[in-house]
Amino acid sequence: MDKLLIRGGVPLAGEVRVSGAKNAALPLLCAALLTDQPLRLANVPHLRDVTTMLGLLAQMGVEVNVDEQMCVELNGAHLRNPVAPYELVKTMRASILVLGPLVARHGQARVSLPGGCAIGQRPVDQHLKGLAALGADIQVEQGYITARARRLQGARIVADLVTVTGTENLMMAACLAEGTTVIENAAREPEVVNLAACLNAMGARIAGAGTDVITVEGVRELGGASHRIMPDRVETGTFLVAAAATGGTVALRDADPATLDAVIGKLREAGAEVGVDGATIRLAMRGRPQSVDVRTAPYPAFPTDMQAQLMALDAIATGAGVITETIFENRFMHAQELARLGADIDISGNTAIVRGVPRLQGASVMATDLRASASLVIAGLVAEGETLIDRIYHLDRGYEAIEEKLARLGARIRRVH
Repeated sequence: MDKLLIRGGVPLAGEVRVSGAKNAALPLLCAALLTDQPLRLANVPHLRDVTTMLGLLAQMGVEVNVDEQMCVELNGAHLRNPVAPYELVKTMRASILVLGPLVARHGQARVSLPGGCAIGQRPVDQHLKGLAALGADIQVEQGYITARARRLQGARIVADLVTVTGTENLMMAACLAEGTTVIENAAREPEVVNLAACLNAMGARIAGAGTDVITVEGVRELGGASHRIMPDRVETGTFLVAAAATGGTVALRDADPATLDAVIGKLREAGAEVGVDGATIRLAMRGRPQSVDVRTAPYPAFPTDMQAQLMALDAIATGAGVITETIFENRFMHAQELARLGADIDISGNTAIVRGVPRLQGASVMATDLRASASLVIAGLVAEGETLIDRIYHLDRGYEAIEEKLARLGARIRRVH
């Protein structure tokens, strides 16, 4: 099993390019199930989750072609097996995103209850409730969701809670439903907007993406399209936090600064100088950062996917920071691993109090989920001595060649087989 070995103490410096967004790519790949015409996607990140999703679609009968630039062409004209088996679904929660498109276009689907990171329950009940409102017959038995519908019917859906994948699943399903669907309490994340733009290019009629009310006028069929996946705002934020923690100076190219207002605001509050020039974000940190308080909430507030990284920054900052996690009930597992490096963190319910220490010490640690992995990398970059991070398969699910990019910024980091 691969590990990352980091020798800390080097400020990051230089320039790297931001990859395409994992959380945008996965639903966009599933959109290929909605049409019998080719869907071409550019800026697809080379990640384990993307490879898993492509394998899942291929075994359904979708024709998949990937070129050297990671441009992917998908053709679902000859789909023959509307089943997402446990063997492919167990490592990735986003596999639930095949459910809506399969029912909408093919009238049936059998999808294993998904797995993924152990950061809380993350139930799929909002997906099932919404599809049932659209007229699907839903059964859950023996670990599988079975859904059937002759043709989905437009409906008013009010989500009990804000769910990104739930909004995406229902939005895709509603594209081919008969009549108009209104999704209330919809997720406003940029990834939802990116998906809606692609679906509209395929012939869908979606309005309101980016607000909490999305309206979809169903059409009989969708066509093909070419679409570019948005930059990964979580990767961008992770590299910005890493630069700030190490006292570095970096430039991130091909980013989307407009999606990072909350993160950039917290970095400036911590003392970093952050400048934006078109699609390039520059950060410089002089001296030790100042502790910041963070409360996660749905977009456009501070993202839960950046909470662990900010905890690593607070761990070596001046003062004490209070971090409140409101999205997932089990997303502080990285705290005990940061403590192995010398961090001073107290957990009470969904709140962590992080008292900054002057320095961390290298040690062997274990990643527990995707974003926890990133927090351990940041901590390892600032720690004295060597840090060995185990179970980095989590990291490979969501960060494209992270050790290579960090090495280009001067980090002493390498993968150990």
